[in-house]
Amino acid sequence: MSAPAVSIVMPVYNEAENLRRVLQEIHALGLQDYEIIVGDDGSSDDSAAVAEALGARVVRHPYNIGNGAAVKSGLRAARGRHIVLLDGDGQHPPRDIPRLLEHLDRYHMVVAARVRSTEASWYRMLANRFYSWFASYVSQFPVEDLTSGFRAMHRWVALKFVDLLPNTFSYPTTLTLAVLRSGLALKYVTVEFGQRQGHSKIHLWRDGTRFLLIISKVATLFAPFRVFLPVSGAFFAMGLSYYAYTFVTQHRFTNMAALLLSTGVIIFMMGLVSEQVAQMRMDRQGPLPEVEDAEGGRAGGEETERRAADGRS
Repeated sequence: MSAPAVSIVMPVYNEAENLRRVLQEIHALGLQDYEIIVGDDGSSDDSAAVAEALGARVVRHPYNIGNGAAVKSGLRAARGRHIVLLDGDGQHPPRDIPRLLEHLDRYHMVVAARVRSTEASWYRMLANRFYSWFASYVSQFPVEDLTSGFRAMHRWVALKFVDLLPNTFSYPTTLTLAVLRSGLALKYVTVEFGQRQGHSKIHLWRDGTRFLLIISKVATLFAPFRVFLPVSGAFFAMGLSYYAYTFVTQHRFTNMAALLLSTGVIIFMMGLVSEQVAQMRMDRQGPLPEVEDAEGGRAGGEETERRAADGRS
């Protein structure tokens, strides 16, 4: 049995009604040579039955593990040359799937960035803007929408990073930063998301804290100095400031100033070591796989690396 050209992977948890409409919209697109894989994260409703009735292949969890875990199960089961990720809650419009796929001849990953009018609430909009700014600093790339789960990519890209993805809702954060810090090309396409039907399963404060930890973790994995250097600089600056203050007021060098300065130096040296470890890890990965061009040919080696650089410019 030959592999399909596109695998559409959808994580779901108790989304029977929304899932039915989303699957019908996907089939109405008239895509050629595709499969739909539904990662059912232990749903207690008829989500799995609805998916199977509408021609999807279902990968079921025996209990609720997490949205990211459902995505990972779906990715490992996918057979298509290209992968499309979208949620089954109705927010991601299937009509834009062809718009994402059309850019995969040049980019390794294409992400749908929501327009401001489709943000769920003002506080979630502010949170997303802050996360995107922090991720842009870490990745040195203008991240437009860090938490969007609607994206398309080459299958080898998905499998390259699948083991890094967490079991929670923060898998888009990890996947985006991993792709950018690995020197792969990413493109954003503006999409108007729909309004979610039902209650969101994302909690702002709990999952927001998790997003920050995920960004920091991926940053230290791929670009440690982007995290260690500011922290080291902050401690060193506090040490110098405190020493200047005590020198003027007490005419001496205090233990606290010594502690702050020493901490800054130690963190700096830890950052250097971490940077070397990260570089050795990247060197072991070898050359980038080939990327299909628009004419169906293949571009590898220097051409692939050039395209990755173009995606960051």
